[in-house]
Amino acid sequence: MSLVSDTVQTDTVLELIEPSLIDLGYEVVRVRFHSDGRAMLQVMIDRADGAEISVEDCSLVSRTISVLLDVADPITDPYEMEVSSPGLDRPLTRAKDFESFSGSEARVELKSAIEGRRRFRGRLLGLDGDVVRMVVPLDAVETEFALPFEAIEKAKIVLTDELLAAAQRERTNQG
Repeated sequence: MSLVSDTVQTDTVLELIEPSLIDLGYEVVRVRFHSDGRAMLQVMIDRADGAEISVEDCSLVSRTISVLLDVADPITDPYEMEVSSPGLDRPLTRAKDFESFSGSEARVELKSAIEGRRRFRGRLLGLDGDVVRMVVPLDAVETEFALPFEAIEKAKIVLTDELLAAAQRERTNQG
């Protein structure tokens, strides 16, 4: 289990789908299975080339996953599937995400406390080996923390006005 997949069942799904998606030029960001009322398999993807995920990408990946899961049948009960991009406030699930999004504001929750804290909100400074570095404002003082990647329970980018403005500028420049 990892930040990409958090149960034995989703580990199995990840093992089945990841090689084919890599061959198609995609990376799996996260696989989750929710059963709040109705069972839902959620798969988040990125394009390996860094381009934005399109509806066509999601459709292709969804069809590919459906074929793979129909053959292997790792989920015996009925379920629905959702394939999506991670979005602006994306989860950070792979070590490389913490490097790629260096400079961004993020929330990180640890499995157990470090220096008396489990939750951190601040600016990512990147990755140093297997340690995520971030600056967190504490009592008006910027404090740097070194968080072991394996100690992270969950992490995500924080949706800020600056992030929204940057995304809007990027879309304007593209089209």
